[in-house]
Amino acid sequence: MSGRSLSLCFVAPQKGGVKLATLQCTGASSRIQAGPPYFSPERNMARHYSSKDFFRLMPNPLLARYFHQQGRLLELDFGAMKEARLDALFEAWIALPDELRNPMEADFRDILDMSDAKGFRAISDEAAWHLEDDAPALAAFMAALSALEDHGARAMTAFLDHSEFWKGATRFHYADRLGTHWRKRKNLPRVPAKADKATLARLAELIKGYFRKTEGRGRNCVVEAYRRADKDYFFAFPEDHAQRSIEWVDGQFDPRAHNPAFEIIFVYTQANGTLDVNFRGGQKVMAALQGMFADAILGLSELPPDPKDDRVYDLGALIQPTFTFTHPVGSGVGTVVVKKLRLSSRVRLGDRITLEADTTGNRQAVYELVEQVRKALPLDQYNVTQVELSATVWVDAGKPPKTVSFRIGHPNSCSLKYDELDLTLRQMLEASGIEPKAPPAAAAPARSAPVAAVAPVA
Repeated sequence: MSGRSLSLCFVAPQKGGVKLATLQCTGASSRIQAGPPYFSPERNMARHYSSKDFFRLMPNPLLARYFHQQGRLLELDFGAMKEARLDALFEAWIALPDELRNPMEADFRDILDMSDAKGFRAISDEAAWHLEDDAPALAAFMAALSALEDHGARAMTAFLDHSEFWKGATRFHYADRLGTHWRKRKNLPRVPAKADKATLARLAELIKGYFRKTEGRGRNCVVEAYRRADKDYFFAFPEDHAQRSIEWVDGQFDPRAHNPAFEIIFVYTQANGTLDVNFRGGQKVMAALQGMFADAILGLSELPPDPKDDRVYDLGALIQPTFTFTHPVGSGVGTVVVKKLRLSSRVRLGDRITLEADTTGNRQAVYELVEQVRKALPLDQYNVTQVELSATVWVDAGKPPKTVSFRIGHPNSCSLKYDELDLTLRQMLEASGIEPKAPPAAAAPARSAPVAAVAPVA
């Protein structure tokens, strides 16, 4: 005999999910944000920049075009300057006031950062999405860029002539250079990713709510979606804790407080049913981020177990009618009742017993069923592998409490999501000792080891 195993998956690609829109979610509302967020300097990993080196790298005609577009340094004759001999340009450049020079210097740093093979590939991939229905135009674009003398000229030309490709290309280039802090989730359902405005707003709200509740940051959040070949990229930029940095502002050297963004990158491949997430965080946070993505982008009601996650729920204690759920005062959580138990045999693989009762008038109804079954079957040969709970939670003052039903299953699945209400219930489970934990190092292989033996009721 063979038994079923609980499996879920979250997948999310989208055909038209690129360039959808950037949504900014604030404490009060969601709105379209016109300007793109930027990556934090700590993780930018940019090449060493100096304005002199940048001017030497770029062909004079491209520098002339850039300054002409900006309406700056129009008095300079770039045609009369020798390549890499740009003293007159440098002198005019440093003479510009900070408010004019700083935005252009930021452009130059971005262009320099894209001046390598990975930058060219990112530009090519973004162009391929925009021009996927115009093969001749794509071929002409690639031929024109390839004919240029180096990657610096290609990056500057893309910046000047193809601004519609630039933002997405810089996002891809950034993600390509992140070598660490990636975690892959496999075995997801191979469904298209959703990336409309409402979906992006939903993901931003989930991320914002999670980090506000667990870490006190994330007051605002922006999510961007891009399509790259067979992959869907989602870049999230929640607001970080305030930081103070020493800066020069209008000639004054002084510490200045600001709120940077931190980054979370999701890369979903529908064809493989995989999700890669980049974030500097532990396994618990990663699982939460995967769950938010599955909820908002893939529309999954429940996150499937992770084959690589060896943590398991110990559900054995919930067979005891004396088990008490713990929750902090002021959390809003009221009563928590066990509505259903699923018991799986440790002797005959695949044999299961499901006990479900109406607990409306009797919170102990399921446990009374357990006692009846115990008279006929040796329940010490069964593990508790799934529990369904019903919790009442006071959310709004002056209104009746909400009733939330959810499931917890072996090895590590939980139907709770990651909005504010469900996060409260997740914290209640953790406080009650019901959370997925790594098995003891000396434990036997998971297939043969008991999950949670059912102990007799005293």
